[in-house]
Amino acid sequence: MRKRNILRFSILTLVLLLIAVVAFRELNFNSDRAVGEKLDSLDGVFVYYNGGVGHSEGRNLASDGYNIGLKYQCVEFVKRYYYVHYNHRMPDAYGNAKDFFDAEIIDGGINQKRNLYQYTNPSIARPEKGDLLIYAPEMWNPYGHVAIVASVGKDVIEIIQQNPGPFGRSREVYSLREENGNWKIDNNRIWGWLRK
Repeated sequence: MRKRNILRFSILTLVLLLIAVVAFRELNFNSDRAVGEKLDSLDGVFVYYNGGVGHSEGRNLASDGYNIGLKYQCVEFVKRYYYVHYNHRMPDAYGNAKDFFDAEIIDGGINQKRNLYQYTNPSIARPEKGDLLIYAPEMWNPYGHVAIVASVGKDVIEIIQQNPGPFGRSREVYSLREENGNWKIDNNRIWGWLRK
């Protein structure tokens, strides 16, 4: 009887934990912000607040039908920035953030799906303003993440991002260092960057 109660308690705890994770991913727990609120901008392209990282306000399509992405996910911001700022359309207009990086492409090669040069972290190429940073998936985010390099200093980069979570910041700063002729961004989740 005791083993059965422990099993029931364990199952109930697991179910409640799963419900909490789904709720946190989908709901806005930050009462100081409203979904769709403008938070920041880069070159006149706005970053919008999304609430929970799994939340979406539907698909954002350009007037010509080009798929920009799900509002207000990270992919939607970077694709909207490239579409507005560079007039760039990605040949593969779909996919999650992790799908932007192709591990089969050599450092400095062309990523045909995105029509962008791809660099690994570390790379022969120093990151530049406007590069897309691609982050690996993690346990609580199996889709990865993508952000834009907003500025580059001597030994740091600043990124701008959409959908970092209900309490996340639109900007972060990472250390940048040169080692053995390669440039390394000090964030182990960053697979690399893409460039126009």
